[in-house]
Amino acid sequence: MRQSIVRCQEAGMQIKIGALLWAQQTDWPALRDAAIAADRAGFDSLWVSDHLLCPIGSWRNPVYEAWATIAGLGALTERATIGTLVGAITFRNPGLVAKLAATVDHITGGRAVLGLGGAWLAREHHMHGIDFGASAGERLDRLHEAVPLIRGLLDGETVTHSGRFYNLVEAEQFPRPLQSHLPILIGGQGRRKTLRTVAMYADMWHTQHGSLEKIRASDAVLREHCAAVGRDPATIERLASKWVTIRDDPDEARGELDASLRHHGLEEYEPSILAAGTPAAIAQALRAHIDAGFTHLLFSLRAPFDHETIERMPEVRRLLTANGK
Repeated sequence: MRQSIVRCQEAGMQIKIGALLWAQQTDWPALRDAAIAADRAGFDSLWVSDHLLCPIGSWRNPVYEAWATIAGLGALTERATIGTLVGAITFRNPGLVAKLAATVDHITGGRAVLGLGGAWLAREHHMHGIDFGASAGERLDRLHEAVPLIRGLLDGETVTHSGRFYNLVEAEQFPRPLQSHLPILIGGQGRRKTLRTVAMYADMWHTQHGSLEKIRASDAVLREHCAAVGRDPATIERLASKWVTIRDDPDEARGELDASLRHHGLEEYEPSILAAGTPAAIAQALRAHIDAGFTHLLFSLRAPFDHETIERMPEVRRLLTANGK
């Protein structure tokens, strides 16, 4: 599996740039073309969120199901890894999750990543009769129980388990993934439960959106959990996202970004997650995350998809890996 991993010359880091493609308020041709363009432009990873209802703006707006979407996009792309950011643990049994991940790994020739999280959108659960649990804490307990079961199935183990949420009897996974170790990503910043699960089981961690200060604080807590369970925190790949628009004219870039946000019904948002401007300005905004140890950086891209930003990502990559800061 070929990946365009760039090494940060002055620090010896591996820097990746991914694309989080919003599968809402779009149609299949537009989403398909954006994924193909991102793959050809050299993005290292492609991601799709997991919702049954549109999570931003009107819930009646269209949104595609995550696993069907990444299977389709994975069959049409060639280079980038592809995964869920993140899969709602409430939607599916651990055995089904393992089956879906292994299937997508075969469809993509070994490029699947399994992203998981605790779920948060109550309406989509209540509307479809899916158990939302009594609290966020209960959903995170479910995640904590499910992840090692999924890991075992993906790794070829025979899994028997009788727990609070799940029961498996001599469960096995066939076919097994093409990858010898299909990566599991966990998303979230919950200090007591989510980050403990990350420390114990995750290969990758996505912080969700937030200011750099919040991200650093969450990373410090993760390091504490790693110390408690005897895990080297450097073995966990860290991901951070920004809503990016690239233009040579900064005012035009911000105008395009604002128009995109309005299109999705976003009148209020956290300014720290926005990055609009020249390639140099985008590189500068991302550099702070790299310095904090987050070396897998995601461009959050929304419909109507901005192909200029997609095509100009390599300019940002070159600036990030140029000599010095």
